[in-house]
Amino acid sequence: MDKKDREAVKRLLEENGEFKEAYTLHREYKRKVDKLEKKPVLTAAEEVEKKGFKKLKLAMKDKMEKISLKYAK
Repeated sequence: MDKKDREAVKRLLEENGEFKEAYTLHREYKRKVDKLEKKPVLTAAEEVEKKGFKKLKLAMKDKMEKISLKYAK
């Protein structure tokens, strides 16, 4: 992410509540995925949980992208 992108994200975090919520959730899901990926072996339930968090994380990324595109207009 270059300086221009970081500035745009910072501005959106300050000015757009929906973007801020999606950003916060994305970071939380990423943290949960990272924690699970650090485990040497996952149970079947943990694998399902990890896949679910990855899907949610991607959904938040898509939402942030959609908001940022709309905001740039």
